[in-house]
Amino acid sequence: MRGVVPEALRADDPREIAQYPLYARIGEGGMGTVYLSRSRGGQPVALKLVRREYADSPAFRERFAREVAAGRRVSGYHLVPIVDHDAGAERPWLATRYIPGVPLDEALKTHGTLPVATVLQLLACAAYALDAVHTAGIIHRDVKPANLLLAADGPWLLDFGIARAVGAATLTTAGRLIGSPRYMSPEHALGRRVTTASDVFALGVIAAEAATGAHPYGRGNPLAIATRIAATDVEPPALDGIARPLLDVVRRCLVADPAARASAAEIAEHCAGAARRDVRDFAGWLPAPVATSVAIVETAFRTLSLTEAPTARAPHPAEAPTVRRMPQTAPITMRDEEWQRRVRREP
Repeated sequence: MRGVVPEALRADDPREIAQYPLYARIGEGGMGTVYLSRSRGGQPVALKLVRREYADSPAFRERFAREVAAGRRVSGYHLVPIVDHDAGAERPWLATRYIPGVPLDEALKTHGTLPVATVLQLLACAAYALDAVHTAGIIHRDVKPANLLLAADGPWLLDFGIARAVGAATLTTAGRLIGSPRYMSPEHALGRRVTTASDVFALGVIAAEAATGAHPYGRGNPLAIATRIAATDVEPPALDGIARPLLDVVRRCLVADPAARASAAEIAEHCAGAARRDVRDFAGWLPAPVATSVAIVETAFRTLSLTEAPTARAPHPAEAPTVRRMPQTAPITMRDEEWQRRVRREP
């Protein structure tokens, strides 16, 4: 998904989907376009409208319905919840809680590497979220920087279980693997059985990349990197430049044998112990440049009124108030019992 600051709706964009009013575009990716909307209880949601080519596939619709229904049963610490969906619509869609933040891949591209303390906190929270997914019997299958959102109140994991729905209808039939090759586990890259341990491997790759700015399996196109990952038992990853205690955690994630790899819960606890701070305390957790980018997204979001009809134009980042003039965060009123149940964050 690209583009996190709300942008104006285009002339060919719908203005409403299933009684969800659309206010702005907040992203577009391989699966579809994401719009800013609000729930019937008045809470902000990100509504993802699936591409037409997927909508034309009965296999996709079946898998989409199954995976999203399973995902709706999951709630956990810093896990962006699915609050609604419709696999039977002309174009299937799903709605999740809206979190104003910046995807990790964009943060790394724009601002460079993150401090070890930030990476440890990011890794701990992502592992707690994955543990909730795994406990529910779901494998994410597409853990990557684009699916980790950096926000003022911590990191959030997106799109759990959805990659498999897309892959069933398209990638598998083309003889390709489901997921992102740069973040696949060795067993995934080799076409073997994928388990929850594969998600943990991806976390290790992400942590190494966030701390050093380099992929631990080198440069090249995604398939070349996946090939090197597949041979990690004979050519281990390059982990130079990763300081302890983060290095110890990354090594536990990148064990070649999935049966010997640490679980998400173990990684979370290891990071929490190594972070030397409460990993649930997000005061100043982000470096200043990244925090400023997050504040710009928050400010642009606050300038939109989700109680009026959608407008034709959303604010541009350059027009947003400065961070000094940014209003304090308004409390969210929980008027929707379903919403309140879905967004609980206690581990």
